[in-house]
Amino acid sequence: MASQSSDASTEARQRNTERFGFRTTPRIKQAIEQAAALSGQDMSTFALSAAYERAMETIRAHEVTRLMPEDHEAFLEAIENPPAPTEKLRDAFTHHRQTVAKR
Repeated sequence: MASQSSDASTEARQRNTERFGFRTTPRIKQAIEQAAALSGQDMSTFALSAAYERAMETIRAHEVTRLMPEDHEAFLEAIENPPAPTEKLRDAFTHHRQTVAKR
């Protein structure tokens, strides 16, 4: 996580920037000011670094699917040995070929 924080700080300090402003309550602003001072950063760098780290965590969480070991085994088994298609699935493929695939 240390390199991620470093990446976020570097991103926040780059000169080729876009403006990003927001309003907040005095209590939140004071907490950000205090945390920024404790970490030796100005408020903008601290807030942007924290927001960037959280954004990257959120993106990664939506890009990765984690499975428990037993679920992982079941998933691999289904890929390696898929069940035969049901009649409903065959009908859906036929419908798809007749309506969508012809376009």
